[in-house]
Amino acid sequence: MRKSSILLSVAAASTLLVTGCSSDSTDAAPTSLEITRPSPIMDGGVCPENDPPAGTQPQWQLDGATGSLAVAGSTADAGPLIKVTTPLTVNETQVKTLTPGTGQEVTDDSAVNVCYEGVNGRDGEAFDSSYQKGTPTRLRPDSVIPGMRQALLGQRVGANVAVVMTPADCYPTGTPDGTIRAGDSIVFVLKIMAAERDSADGS
Repeated sequence: MRKSSILLSVAAASTLLVTGCSSDSTDAAPTSLEITRPSPIMDGGVCPENDPPAGTQPQWQLDGATGSLAVAGSTADAGPLIKVTTPLTVNETQVKTLTPGTGQEVTDDSAVNVCYEGVNGRDGEAFDSSYQKGTPTRLRPDSVIPGMRQALLGQRVGANVAVVMTPADCYPTGTPDGTIRAGDSIVFVLKIMAAERDSADGS
């Protein structure tokens, strides 16, 4: 089983994905997570709960303004590798496609099922992980924090993607519970499990 660290409740995790806005955007931030047609059984597979095997090699390594990051995407049997030398901070949000997908392209009109793990650059601790829950999270790119939206758009189903975000593109003032503080850079490593075009009326 993947270690439990600072996992948030489902309600807190929903807030985590939608609060905050980019410093260079004039658009209002979304106020709620648009989870469409929620179901206990979700299409697009499961999120493996095992840790990556010993000796897993990083697919992406990054030196931040401070600290560093090494990541590898998940496999059919294990979750992602995320190693942070703390404190990790970045001055620019960066996205890296670890493994390209071959399925449907993700747009703002998509509803996607995503396996993801989020890690705080300040302390290197996981604050939320669908790999620990075992099932993907369903969301819309236009209803998540700017850094997550940037990681999703243009990717295709099956892709493993990593993103390290500036505070402005995630939680500029931190989260209400204090898990993420003002000034924290954060990391998400995610796999896009399924996608479909969505509409407000659910058609």
